[in-house]
Amino acid sequence: MPQIITLGESMVMMVADQSDSLQFVTSYSRKIAGAESNVAIGLARLGHDVGWISAIGDDPFGTYIRNTIRGEGVDTSRVRIMPEHPTGMLVKERNEIGDPKVFYYRRGSAASHITPDILDDNYFAETKILHITGIFPALSPTCLETLLAAIRIARKQGALVTFDPNIRLKLWNKEQAKETLLKLAALSDLIMPGRKEAEILLGTGEWEAVKECFHKAGNRYIVMKDGPDGSYYSHQEDDQVVEEGYAKGFPVRRVVDTVGAGDGFAVGVLSALLEGHSLQQAVVRGNAIGSLAVTVQGDVEGYPTRRQLEEYLDEA
Repeated sequence: MPQIITLGESMVMMVADQSDSLQFVTSYSRKIAGAESNVAIGLARLGHDVGWISAIGDDPFGTYIRNTIRGEGVDTSRVRIMPEHPTGMLVKERNEIGDPKVFYYRRGSAASHITPDILDDNYFAETKILHITGIFPALSPTCLETLLAAIRIARKQGALVTFDPNIRLKLWNKEQAKETLLKLAALSDLIMPGRKEAEILLGTGEWEAVKECFHKAGNRYIVMKDGPDGSYYSHQEDDQVVEEGYAKGFPVRRVVDTVGAGDGFAVGVLSALLEGHSLQQAVVRGNAIGSLAVTVQGDVEGYPTRRQLEEYLDEA
């Protein structure tokens, strides 16, 4: 049974081989994409026991996704195959500067048809962390129901619920996102929004206000990502501040692809907390993995092994 569980959709990703508008691109490289599976892969590379719950179509893309994630050491035994629905897909431009444009083809996908019956209480028996994002509940009402059911099971087992809002306004509007994600935030022990996400959820990106709002809502751990500059953090127990501060980011010589940096940050934070480190140490590790993620093309290609992470931190 895994110590960390996450659930959500993963899609096959076609990345343009040329830096040009997609209408002129003639060749692509195939990869996988999905915030939850990104985190699962990153944690598995660091040696943690991770399970990923999802659904795929009975098609070559679904098989490719499951086999790739399983090949990284993630348990995929709770991935359901749905022959009547396709595996989701996205196409991404290749940019030399700035964030690339991404085009999604996921409507009606297998993962969007997930229902709570995919969950097995026994699978959560040894779970220490349930990691959720704001992407999965945006896919369908049944996905939200499933996520809420997973939270209830995890809490019953005494697991830490960690939440990355990961707001995708292509999936829903700001008001829909705000209403649902604030509900999920209140059910979580740790929340880690970016500054812009905090502005959408709370109407402010000012750290003191963000910290006050989320602690008042019941979040013990709060981390606000501040882009490449670093991250704010605060840990509170029984209305008493245990630790708080700001951890500076790691310098990056050349940014190749920013997609996956936030998930890499989550990998660092979760792995460190699971190992008993302080929130400050967890945020430093998150900053480190996030900085490594942007140095290569692809969502997970820059995530380090345990040895690579230790060497990177020693040299920093």
